[in-house]
Amino acid sequence: MKNNRFAVRCLLTVSVALLLIGCATPHFVQMATPESQGAKDIVQGAPAPGVPTPDVPAPGAPQAPGTLTPDEALFFQNYINRLSYLVYYDENSGLDPQLAKAAVSQANRYLIEKQGLSVIDFEQIQRNKEDQMSAYQAETGGSIDIITYIAQKLNADIYLEIDAKTTFGGGPGSWTGSAQGSMKIFDASTAALLGSISFLSPQTFSPVSPDAAMMNAITGSVWQSMPRVTEQAKALVGTATATRGVRYELVLQNTSDPKAVSQFEKNLSRRVREVERLSYAPGETRFALYAFVPASRIQDAIYDAASVSGFPDCYLLYMRGRSYTFNTGL
Repeated sequence: MKNNRFAVRCLLTVSVALLLIGCATPHFVQMATPESQGAKDIVQGAPAPGVPTPDVPAPGAPQAPGTLTPDEALFFQNYINRLSYLVYYDENSGLDPQLAKAAVSQANRYLIEKQGLSVIDFEQIQRNKEDQMSAYQAETGGSIDIITYIAQKLNADIYLEIDAKTTFGGGPGSWTGSAQGSMKIFDASTAALLGSISFLSPQTFSPVSPDAAMMNAITGSVWQSMPRVTEQAKALVGTATATRGVRYELVLQNTSDPKAVSQFEKNLSRRVREVERLSYAPGETRFALYAFVPASRIQDAIYDAASVSGFPDCYLLYMRGRSYTFNTGL
């Protein structure tokens, strides 16, 4: 009997202890959702789908060609996840200005609401076109279009160009509209076409007017296309960047001494991942630079290389995005 009472007492003691432990240490179960996982990926700097993951050597291991240091890998992921965009439309497409403005605004709305990015609005680009025209002609000589020039000046990574045509049908009280076209993805720094996404809207309806029906068609098409556009932009830029680095351009003016230019190229190659000479002339020499560093460090690298290459008076003339123009000072 005493043994039974002792057993009951022990059982009650253990039960109370477990109950107290359970009250003191509550457990929360969180169900995984696509949204929460997506947010986790962004916080952890995970690459977008389709973006290659660069090889990073193990701690203490020698760095093999084509691999990145941990700092370079972190820069790469941050760069891909934070691409900046400038959106405009093809002025030769014949798209009605009001429809064009609506299409650009819809793309910007997606970038703001879904990507958390700051954007350059339609009116701001229009004002820049007028204000920057003289500088544009002086700096580029018309070698690139004015919108690409503005994208570079505003440090955009990607220039999205909307090319669309709209049609309408129906009649009073039941207007129909449709839109078809593409969204072209350009590297803003080089003006190179990276890719494009085509779209074709289903028929949309409006009881108000044919313009309203076409407005519904083009804004709906742009909104539906933007997820694919941004993912493709990340994948294309990531593929181009993963092994060589971010591409920068350098125009070095007043290069009459070819030996000094070669020495400059050699010294600069020690400070970045890769240097590629694109052209040479006594008036100017062009280079493409590749590195996993921000633009500010590229500028420092150019000054450092120039100072030990016979160009101690080298100076920066102007910078547009990832494009630099220096004068050797000779």
